Amino acid sequence: SIRTPGPQVQITEAGAGGVTVETPYSEKAIAAALPGFTTEGFQAATEDKTEWAIGAYNAEGFQVLHFYKGSNGKLREMHGVTHHLQGPNGERIGMTFADIGTSRGDCRVGRNLWRGMAICKARGTSNVTLVYAIPQYPGPFDQLAPSDQLREAVLQRIIWTPGRA
Repeated sequence: SIRTPGPQVQITEAGAGGVTVETPYSEKAIAAALPGFTTEGFQAATEDKTEWAIGAYNAEGFQVLHFYKGSNGKLREMHGVTHHLQGPNGERIGMTFADIGTSRGDCRVGRNLWRGMAICKARGTSNVTLVYAIPQYPGPFDQLAPSDQLREAVLQRIIWTPGRA
């Protein structure tokens, strides 16, 4: 039978699946916290640089989450990167800024590798960020896009940063 799986993971303030502020940065620990997922190291781009990360892949082989190393062997950030997951308010990768209803006032402009992108706080959270890109955005890159263009921006990443335990 053909089925279209819904989001298998939801990123909330607490984490995603069994991943929490307590989860160590290790392929084994992350895989254990996400039943049905496999993990593998790879290189990924963050706002300021390209670095090694751990990728979590679902049973269909889609890379769903990226994990970045923090201090003391803990997680610094977790990035949701595919429509196979949702954010705290049901946000899905590929939805537009207008669809999600993000407030421009909750956003800043991205820099370096994410220049011109909108980096926004997820509604009702203190540690979940939404990253939007505007297809073929010509700039200027030192400020958020005009509202009419920002409305069309597409969600690229949902970023969780561990809160204080």
